[in-house]
Amino acid sequence: MQKLLIKGKKELKGNIYISGSKNATLPILASTILASEVRLLNVPFVKDIFTMLELLKFIGIKVKMKRNKNILELKNEKKKINTLAPYKLVKTMRAGVLVLGPLLTKFKKAKVSLPGGCAIGTRPVDLHLFALKKLGAKIKIKDGYIIAEARKGLMGTKIKFPSVSVGATENALLAAFGAKGKTILSNCAIEPEIKDLILFLKKLGCKIKISGRKITIFGNSSPKRKITHKIIFDRIEAGTYLIAGVLIGKKIIIKQIDPKIFMYEIDILKKMGAQIYKTRNSITILKTKSLKKINISTKPYPGFPTDLQAQLMVLMTQTKGLSKIKENIFENRFMHVAELNRMGAKITIEGNKAIVKGNIKFKAAEIMATDLRASVSLILAALSADGESIINRIYHLDRGYSQIEKKLKKIGAKIKKIK
Repeated sequence: MQKLLIKGKKELKGNIYISGSKNATLPILASTILASEVRLLNVPFVKDIFTMLELLKFIGIKVKMKRNKNILELKNEKKKINTLAPYKLVKTMRAGVLVLGPLLTKFKKAKVSLPGGCAIGTRPVDLHLFALKKLGAKIKIKDGYIIAEARKGLMGTKIKFPSVSVGATENALLAAFGAKGKTILSNCAIEPEIKDLILFLKKLGCKIKISGRKITIFGNSSPKRKITHKIIFDRIEAGTYLIAGVLIGKKIIIKQIDPKIFMYEIDILKKMGAQIYKTRNSITILKTKSLKKINISTKPYPGFPTDLQAQLMVLMTQTKGLSKIKENIFENRFMHVAELNRMGAKITIEGNKAIVKGNIKFKAAEIMATDLRASVSLILAALSADGESIINRIYHLDRGYSQIEKKLKKIGAKIKKIK
């Protein structure tokens, strides 16, 4: 099993080109079940994408990859498609459950394994099923599978989510695409990745209106045959490199982005004392001499994203005073704390709050990643530590970060994979 060897205290300088968003690509890939021919640009070829492509191929969709150009071409030519999403293809990736909505709305039935993914809380699919039942689906759980059918097709209705959920909003959107009549979703997630999905569905011929956290979908049973769509940039990847620049950068320029999409995160870092300058499609981070403490809470977009919580925690260890993080999205997302403390951090957990003591110096250690975002937080800590650190279980990184080792090397990091 591969590990990462990182020699710390190497100042970072140069350009970082941000990849397409994994979290935008996955629901769009699921929605290709509704289309005939799709060409996707700016695709990040990370492990979760490959897993979803294997699932789509199993279902019956033809896939052609042009990896050197970040292009995917998908064709859905079969009249008869496999409406099963088996455990072996869904167990490592939660997004696999997103094929449920499009299969159900197009073929009136689906059998989808309950999903897997990172071990950061239960993250149940209850809200997905709640929405599909409202649309008229009959659903049962049997032997670890969601078995759904809608013999007369799905019917448009009003659905108010009890709490904001990205995945449930996506599945409801995909199901409502082919439902008869109008569907009104309220208390929706409104992440940029969902807006990218909506843009894709509009290109496919669906009329959709969005106002605040309310989304109105007018069902479309005759989608356009052929469309092209460019995936938006990965704001979590951009935010990760932004934090790296503040932590140990001399001058880093982050390119191929739209700063307007993650202004909240930029403003948080500026409040901490970071020197950040933005243009229409790039951000420059200059060397930061002193950082101020800060308290934050993770929230649905446009609040601070839970997917940057672990990375920001590393930065908090370098501030003056005590900083606090309240984790409101997932109940088990502080598993990286024990590993950071092994490197010299002084972080205590009180329920869903983490109290981070500042002004510490990281020391190199052999550490273990527990999930995708925790993995990258350990890289940040190792980059700023004295000595050589080894990070185990880096397969988590491959699920969501495109060429992270290569990108960091280009800006001066001493990082390599070892066995």
